[in-house]
Amino acid sequence: MTIGIILGFLLITLTAVAGFASYYFFNGAFNLKGRRSTSTGERKNPVYGYILASLCAVFGLSFLVVPFSIRTVQAGEVAVVKHLGSAEKIRTAGTYFDLWVTETYDTYDARVQNLNITTMAYSKDAQTMDIVMTVQFQIDSTKAIEIANNYGTLETLSNRIESVTIEKTKSVLSSYSAMTIIETRESISPQVEQTVKDAIDSNYFVQINTVVLTNIDFSDAFEKTVEDKMIAEQEKLKAQYEKETAIVNAEKELEVAKLQAEAKIASAEGDAKAQILAAEAEAQSIKAKSIEIARALGFNIIQTEIVEDGATRIIYDIDFTDKSTDEVLLITEYLKYVEYLDKWDGKLPSVMVGDENAQIIVPAPTE
Repeated sequence: MTIGIILGFLLITLTAVAGFASYYFFNGAFNLKGRRSTSTGERKNPVYGYILASLCAVFGLSFLVVPFSIRTVQAGEVAVVKHLGSAEKIRTAGTYFDLWVTETYDTYDARVQNLNITTMAYSKDAQTMDIVMTVQFQIDSTKAIEIANNYGTLETLSNRIESVTIEKTKSVLSSYSAMTIIETRESISPQVEQTVKDAIDSNYFVQINTVVLTNIDFSDAFEKTVEDKMIAEQEKLKAQYEKETAIVNAEKELEVAKLQAEAKIASAEGDAKAQILAAEAEAQSIKAKSIEIARALGFNIIQTEIVEDGATRIIYDIDFTDKSTDEVLLITEYLKYVEYLDKWDGKLPSVMVGDENAQIIVPAPTE
């Protein structure tokens, strides 16, 4: 465009100069009344006038043709050159010379186009929704002639793409219930994109880059219903959580009580075993004392060796063979006497003297 302006300015300047020059030569050769001048000082050669007039005509004609025939296609654009209305050539970014009288340019934006679409749709369960979506596409520059012949303008092509996109989007959304759309929106948007890409095929001479559902709004009544349902589900989950927590706490308390009971049982069993061991030890002590008393009183002591788990132990028993009952009781009396001596505190027994007898009061052994 700049080149055309410069050439146009130059040509109109040359046309004006040639016109004034030819006028000068013609005006010198003829007087103002149209008669040939006879004055030598005023006579000019009319040939130069004709030449300059011809140049003026050429420059003028060039001014009408050349500047308007220089075309510039900007970066990101593609032009279809029509010869007398018939699309014949494609011009990409650059500067070209095409006669404006016979050649016309239809320019198309070859950059990525952005369509913002707002429409209404229905779900499978007849819930209305307002949809906002974005479609990005780019024309195939090599198919610019087909676009010109089939659609004429880029606006017409965009409107057609928008109509197909709305139709296919409604078709996809109508196969899902409203709750499914809300719960699986992230997976539905790619499905819509693929459906639109399949529908806008090679007959549209464009490349669909992205189709995105940017927003889906349901009616206020339905959104209130969804909100109430979500609140109810949250309350249900909360109640379930509290129930599970109560069960866990109860199980913990039961486990603690069980462990405490087991500990008490173990403690009781330990005490019982300790008492048994103490009793056994005391019995062994009494038996040992009995053996020693019997030995001192002349009883025969029988020794028996027993082997258990590789260890040998000796068991002592008193032989009561040919012994009378009094002799056996003597061992018991001596054993009681020894036990009394072990527990005696050193105090003498109390003596009570009566008229006919005396009683010795032996103090009871202290535990």
